[in-house]
Amino acid sequence: MTVSAVAGARQVPSLGFGEQVRGVLALRAGRQVDFLSEVIAKHGDIAWIRMLGMRMALVNHPAHFEHVLVRNHENYDKDAFLFRTVDPILRGGLIGVVGGEPWRRQRRLMQPSFHRPQIAGFVRNMTEESAVMLDRWDGQYGPRDIVNVSTELGQLSMRIVFRSLFGARVGDRGDIIEGMFLEANTIAGDYFRFPVPPLSWPTRKHNRLRQIIRQMDGYVDEVIAERDATGEEHHDLLAALMAATYDETDEHMSRTQLHREVLNLIIGGYETTSNSVSWLSYLVGKHPDVQERLHEEVDRVLGGRAPEFDDLAELGYTRMVVDEMLRLYSPSWQTMRRAIGDDEIGGFTIPAGSDIYLNVYTLHRHPEFWADPEAFDPERFRPEAVAARPKSAYLPFGAGPRNCIGKHFARTELTVILAMMVQRYRIEVPPELPDVEISPLITLQPKGGVHVRVTRR
Repeated sequence: MTVSAVAGARQVPSLGFGEQVRGVLALRAGRQVDFLSEVIAKHGDIAWIRMLGMRMALVNHPAHFEHVLVRNHENYDKDAFLFRTVDPILRGGLIGVVGGEPWRRQRRLMQPSFHRPQIAGFVRNMTEESAVMLDRWDGQYGPRDIVNVSTELGQLSMRIVFRSLFGARVGDRGDIIEGMFLEANTIAGDYFRFPVPPLSWPTRKHNRLRQIIRQMDGYVDEVIAERDATGEEHHDLLAALMAATYDETDEHMSRTQLHREVLNLIIGGYETTSNSVSWLSYLVGKHPDVQERLHEEVDRVLGGRAPEFDDLAELGYTRMVVDEMLRLYSPSWQTMRRAIGDDEIGGFTIPAGSDIYLNVYTLHRHPEFWADPEAFDPERFRPEAVAARPKSAYLPFGAGPRNCIGKHFARTELTVILAMMVQRYRIEVPPELPDVEISPLITLQPKGGVHVRVTRR
């Protein structure tokens, strides 16, 4: 039910013309996070801003996030600028579908594929692919070599998501599709530096992006045809999605919708994980005291073997490190909603049709809830510290009914990869290298990648 705006509610403060101009320049220069921080410092936790000519309400308080994403979520859908912009890529998949019954129907269909027993079955993919990478490092890198782990971990993330979707025997054809996806991801990243002209315009890069999407759809069709022909049983995400049926009709997902969801899962599974494990490597390499505690924990819990799903509950400090990384560098660092009806957020009037801009990066640095917010401190995620904070002060995977469907998969994957890396290697960020800056695109990327030394323990 829509919460009606209360008479006498305050008007949301607006930026002046000069501030709006600075915002446009900041966006073009990739400094939108600095600009947003300045807006919040001056105007508080809610303000009208303009991005690319679009007026939207920036909100930055846990209670505001809670209101939009949880308590009054039915009044907020994804028919907002951000999701309209990426619709040619997402194409109505679960990530970007506007909302209402079409979203609920698709979420109910897909959710069982991401429950605990299913995630447990994917841990072997994560450990085996991580071991392949680490074995290769043993022969490829010496103790003085500087490794671009962003490239290495990006390839690992892609192998894990493809294997989880399509099974162990991805083969050479899968390698080709991986390469095409990486090309598509580069085109999309370039677009998000400044999303003009729209993806619907037939530029050379946009045409190539559409061609790649068609080829990836064709790959899915080929895999399905082979499975239909052989009748062989598979235990991967594609098989689970093909077998799933809608409760009300007992029908399967259409082939068109299956194409959309597979691409959405590749986008979500690759882009977010590759950036997250890069940031993990950077933070662990910059904080040797944290790394020593990680070494102690993985040695004690795992005793030199690969982690299994049941081990994850015992890797408490490792999970705290993952959580603190996600606070500082949540890959899904921004999202948007549209107000369906008139509403009130924190005593401020929100007219129907308003775009609401929710920036997780600034939320996770709110000084009221995070002391010394720029500092890397996994102790923030001790159980008693977590219990003392509002739940909505920390939202790396969103909140409410539309939280990330793959959040348990992602947390499991990050914990497994980190545990296996520190189990075998000591990571060091060379002191002669400059600090890594953020590149705030569709996800929060480390600008120029993360470069470290890896020394066999």
